[in-house]
Amino acid sequence: MTQATLVLPAIEGPRKIGCYEVHSIETGSFALDGGAMFGIVPKPIWEKTNPADELNRIDMRLRTLLLVERLADGKRGRVILVDNGIGAKWAEKFAKMYKIDHERWSLERELSARGVALADVTDLIATHLHFDHMGGTTRREGNELIPNFPNARLWVQNQNWNLAYHPNEKDRASYLAENFDFYKGNSKLNLLDTAYGTREEILPGIHVRVSNGHTPGMQMVEVSDASHAVIYCADGVPTASHVKTAYIMGYDCFPLTMMEEKKKLLREAEERGMILFFEHCPRAEGVSVSHDGRDFSIKQAYRFS
Repeated sequence: MTQATLVLPAIEGPRKIGCYEVHSIETGSFALDGGAMFGIVPKPIWEKTNPADELNRIDMRLRTLLLVERLADGKRGRVILVDNGIGAKWAEKFAKMYKIDHERWSLERELSARGVALADVTDLIATHLHFDHMGGTTRREGNELIPNFPNARLWVQNQNWNLAYHPNEKDRASYLAENFDFYKGNSKLNLLDTAYGTREEILPGIHVRVSNGHTPGMQMVEVSDASHAVIYCADGVPTASHVKTAYIMGYDCFPLTMMEEKKKLLREAEERGMILFFEHCPRAEGVSVSHDGRDFSIKQAYRFS
């Protein structure tokens, strides 16, 4: 029997940042090979916090960030979703291989619990177009693919959009056109060309920054005001167990680049008191970090649900 994942004790994170209400949305769970998730880190180390099943898979979440804008008159403005999970349209073999489970959580149910319908979403910000991040963009009805967010604009880096249609050999299997073809030639597609090493404000109080280590053109998404900053790390720091510098995934296309980007991010997070928000972590929704002179470690865990 697989041991339970070691959950971190957490305090409540900021629920309002600038004009946005901040919500953590669980869209389901899946599992990936633990060795692939931790790269060069030996299994006896990583399985202390993230125990593997009989197929060496570890429990992973499919967590999105919901930002609901409140206007000056109290009415709801933009409804922004950062990534949208893996979706539920997959064949049985695919779903079984990745242990995809929506019994406890689903995107539609979790949004509905917060008064948001799929059609209410005005903006989708894609960190990148891998299937476990954008699989919820569409659903299957018979042989037809239907958009789940018919009124939403898609914000994605131009570099990643082009890569998704011309992928490299390493992550070709992760870019599945059925998840994003709906936006091809669509006026709702917003292609970004954020300069590497900069932060670009795409909406009030929402900045993106490019990270090329995991896959070229991935973007991390930061929501901040004068008092708080939360950054959606996507696969830059996928879980709380990846906070240490050398804990880099085998899935990363450019691991040394990822390590340098990660060090820069962690230094900034410590200096600014910025919370790292995790997409895939079963242990915590977010954490702050500190440096002990040797490496980074978790300072405090936070919850947003």
